[in-house]
Amino acid sequence: MLKAFKYRIYPTKSQNTKMNRTLELCRWTYNETLAYRKNAYEKESITVSKYETHNLLPLWKKDKPELKEVFSQTLQNVQERVDLAFKAFFRRVKAGEKPGYPRFKGKGWYDSFSYPQMGFRLENGLLKLSKIGNLKIKFHRPIEGKIKRLTVRRSATGKWFACFSVEIEDLPKPPWKDGSMVGIDVGLESFATLSNGEKIPNPRFFREEEQELARVQRKLSKAPKGTHERKKALKVVERVHERIANKRYEFAHQVSRDLVDRFGLIAFEDLNIKGMMHNHCLAKSIGDVAWNMLVNITSYKAASAGSMVVLVDPRNTSKMCSRCGILVEKDLSERTHNCSQCGLSLDRDWNAAINILRLGTQSLQNARSSAL
Repeated sequence: MLKAFKYRIYPTKSQNTKMNRTLELCRWTYNETLAYRKNAYEKESITVSKYETHNLLPLWKKDKPELKEVFSQTLQNVQERVDLAFKAFFRRVKAGEKPGYPRFKGKGWYDSFSYPQMGFRLENGLLKLSKIGNLKIKFHRPIEGKIKRLTVRRSATGKWFACFSVEIEDLPKPPWKDGSMVGIDVGLESFATLSNGEKIPNPRFFREEEQELARVQRKLSKAPKGTHERKKALKVVERVHERIANKRYEFAHQVSRDLVDRFGLIAFEDLNIKGMMHNHCLAKSIGDVAWNMLVNITSYKAASAGSMVVLVDPRNTSKMCSRCGILVEKDLSERTHNCSQCGLSLDRDWNAAINILRLGTQSLQNARSSAL
């Protein structure tokens, strides 16, 4: 099993210059590799493999000696990223989705480089990187298992992070928390409503910071392009965005930890978030709550906590009466479910959460029956 460990690193001024230089050389390699493969196909109808592009690196280093400043496997990894971009493109074409041909990277649009196998090591509390030097690193928790890969990433605000991909032995799963089940209806009025009637308030992190963000963005728009003043204003805008993202990420972790500690079966709706974002009236609010983040974080935590996450079909979960099963049509503005057949009257989201739990338990039972 692979697990990621992320740590903040603190390069010196000279190391920071080298790392930024590395990113730019990686960006050049990415664009050059993409151009080579694109031209080979368009002009000669030849599909170039990643191994063939690896053979180009020694030739490029002769014409551009500064490429020698970057660890060789790091440059090979850049070409692997191009290869993955093409594979994803062809997969989308085959699936009938919007393809999205691989794009060239503009200045500042390349923010990470990797050491796939070697070129780095941890020693005496320092991170030693080939071609860069020894960097201070803040170990807020120990690394478990065997380190397989290191990715060094620069955030939008200029902070640097080391992300270790670690291979650990598959731990025996704890016994399933039988009997403790919950259905969760995510929404905008409340962040989430549980099938037991609990509600988790929507923190609205973006909305809280919206006025501050608008203020600093106005200052940015007034600053002349290419000036030091504009760069400084841009950093302020990026810091506000980073603060919002950090708050949202921490909140999702706190909620997911509470869920997996309390419940054995956690049922969510399998929502089409991309489709919902096309609603321009709600897109900003939907992006702010980040439902997918909650589902993803809860899913991987459940695997080691004896819990199980199931995704159910969201169709009619809000319309269906959780007591008698008939469909009750209602507008988005109607916040109470009133059933004319059985007389059930309760909060709209609570009714949906109960239906989600029922679908989740049915899904689990069907899976168990198929396994027998």
